[in-house]
Amino acid sequence: MSTILYLVRHGETVDNASQTMQGQTQGALNERGILQARALSEEWRDREIDVVVASDLKRAIDTAAIIAVPHGLEVVTTPLLRERDWGDFTGRYIPDLKNEPWPDNVESLENLLSRAGEFITYVRQTFPGKKVLAVGHGIINKAIQAVLYQKSMSEILKMSNAEVRELAL
Repeated sequence: MSTILYLVRHGETVDNASQTMQGQTQGALNERGILQARALSEEWRDREIDVVVASDLKRAIDTAAIIAVPHGLEVVTTPLLRERDWGDFTGRYIPDLKNEPWPDNVESLENLLSRAGEFITYVRQTFPGKKVLAVGHGIINKAIQAVLYQKSMSEILKMSNAEVRELAL
């Protein structure tokens, strides 16, 4: 039996709403993000989930904890699911970054994709044959799908807040 990964993007945050680059900051769900997580929790109430995993950043943990409630599951955290480290872009207004040169301290694409591969291996080895719901972030979730499907990041559609994609590992 293969492992099923339900890949989720965290609910909307204060920084998402203000178009601020969050990167690996903790972030906080805003009211809409909490409602998104609660709606997802209700929608998934009767779905079989064996394990809930989240990035170790607060916005992902909080989303995962809300989803996990009806299943009585604890949230397992991992830094492998952290968002891309945006270095000096972190905390900046995203539209202002469009034509700026990338700082040297932005996490490289190679490192991001490597981390995504490590996460896939972690889930396969730690939870074989299980149904795993994992709450991550927009860019790392794209990277996980790119690695799994052997596609470029640009070929993977952006995930909305609280969106779920089912992946067979």
